Amino acid sequence: MTRCMMTFASAIAMIATSYSTVLVAQTAKPATTVTYVAEQPAGEWLAHVMFGAVVQNPSGEAIGDINDLVFNPAGQISTVVLGVGGMMGMGEKNVAVPYSALSFKAGPDGARVIVVALTKDELKLAPVFKATEKTTYDAMKDKAMAMGKQASEKASQLKDQAMKKVEDMKTDASKKP
Repeated sequence: MTRCMMTFASAIAMIATSYSTVLVAQTAKPATTVTYVAEQPAGEWLAHVMFGAVVQNPSGEAIGDINDLVFNPAGQISTVVLGVGGMMGMGEKNVAVPYSALSFKAGPDGARVIVVALTKDELKLAPVFKATEKTTYDAMKDKAMAMGKQASEKASQLKDQAMKKVEDMKTDASKKP
């Protein structure tokens, strides 16, 4: 009986192995060829170069800076988030405009200049942009805040327990002759 069961188990194992090999062969995808880019193409920008870049109105007045970029599902920049108002990041609000609203030109010194046809007053009245996706930084900040709150609550509990112990010790000491 044991020999029959071992033979049966071996047969099942061989069938399962050959069946899984067929499945793998059927689901395997052909390798794709990737063309690597060894150097930044001329005239193209790195995203991090845009972050913090000053945005001007057509009169050359600085009206904000780029805080973020929003990409569509095709991987193209669809929206630019501008930080407007405030001073040195304080009191600033985020306003989003379509990427197509921006124009790019060379300044007198050859540097790139980003222009949007909006005034400071128009941007003050614009709605605040609300991101629906958290960055890794935002998630870590939220986690740190939660951990800090837990630590504070635990410290408060331990302080209360220690004060109770001290009171109990004082009560016990006063009862002794």
